[in-house]
Amino acid sequence: MGAMRLPDDIANAFSPLRAVRRDIHAHPELAFAEHRTGDLVADLLAQWDVEVHRGIGGTGLVGVVRGNRPGRVIGLRADMDALPIHEANQFPHRSVFPGRMHACGHDGHTAMLLGAAQSLSRNRNFAGTVVAIFQPAEEAGGGAKRMIDDGLFTRFPCDAVFAIHNWPGLPVGTFAIADGPAMASTSEFEIRIEGRGAHGAMPELGVDPVFVAIQIAQGLQGLITRVKRPIDPAVLSITMIHAGDATNVIPDVATICGTLRTFDEGVSDRIEAGMHRIAEATAQAHEARARVRFDRNYPATVNHPNEARFAARVAEELVGTNRVLFGVEPSMGAEDFAFLLRERPGAYILLGNGDGDHRAPEHGIGPCTLHNASYDFNDDLLPIGAAYWVRLAEAFLAA
Repeated sequence: MGAMRLPDDIANAFSPLRAVRRDIHAHPELAFAEHRTGDLVADLLAQWDVEVHRGIGGTGLVGVVRGNRPGRVIGLRADMDALPIHEANQFPHRSVFPGRMHACGHDGHTAMLLGAAQSLSRNRNFAGTVVAIFQPAEEAGGGAKRMIDDGLFTRFPCDAVFAIHNWPGLPVGTFAIADGPAMASTSEFEIRIEGRGAHGAMPELGVDPVFVAIQIAQGLQGLITRVKRPIDPAVLSITMIHAGDATNVIPDVATICGTLRTFDEGVSDRIEAGMHRIAEATAQAHEARARVRFDRNYPATVNHPNEARFAARVAEELVGTNRVLFGVEPSMGAEDFAFLLRERPGAYILLGNGDGDHRAPEHGIGPCTLHNASYDFNDDLLPIGAAYWVRLAEAFLAA
């Protein structure tokens, strides 16, 4: 890997870490049901003399590694949950549970942080404390917020927090760090249009909610082009329209659902308000009624400038400047690490997962992208991620 030099203990731990990662991959667990995964993590941490605290935010747990003298506290976060996807891969470590799969690499994130915890526990010649945060329910349910609400930072007062996420399409061993917004906020909306059913041949006797839904769907895109400033990014995607069950019957109700992504709560506020205006006024114009439900799920994930630059410098020391992309454009995807970054300074770091060539021959025919039934985490990242966590922690505590 060119300039990369991995500590001997982490390089030697590659095979055990790969076995752990593949064990977790084979036994995926959904949000707030990460019981077996939590048991595995807790047992390994205890074997390595890492202080373990369980039941934080439900199935979350924390491993604490104290240095040989007092100092600052750094939090390192890995997510543990899987997705409700049926795995297409047929290699030996494929999911044993139909309809459940580690399709986002949380198995790898957990294994990388375990490798770092083992190394830090063996070599405690640092001032301060490392808090390894093993978080449930990143994909759904806001496990990060649940851990915070359950006293995460009261019990473990971190001075800064960091997270790594693998990124398909980015070369293995390449780091990418945003200077500011890294991931968008996510909100979900449902618009229920209530009309009056009638025979399809006699529309004048009813109020057609399908026709109204189409007008509303068209109008919502005007919020993106005419209500917010052009320089403020936002995506409004209508992903579901449901109505009717017969070809010759105008239904009573039609429903529109979708997602909104922004980097600014003020932009979300304006679009939400506009959504109410357009839906309700359009429905009224056609003698129907519209009800809007707008749910804000995760806020935007925004890296703090000093911590983002610090994270990039540590990456450059590990892999070389040519393998670190700083100031990359943000993704419109969402991530509940946002809640941790609202409480503490820190940064969200992307680590290249490659283009999929690492997969065993029995992988599915689809691409190795996140949330894809043919995805698999690249085990070559395990020593890189673990070594990076160790260097980041030691550098932060030495600063």
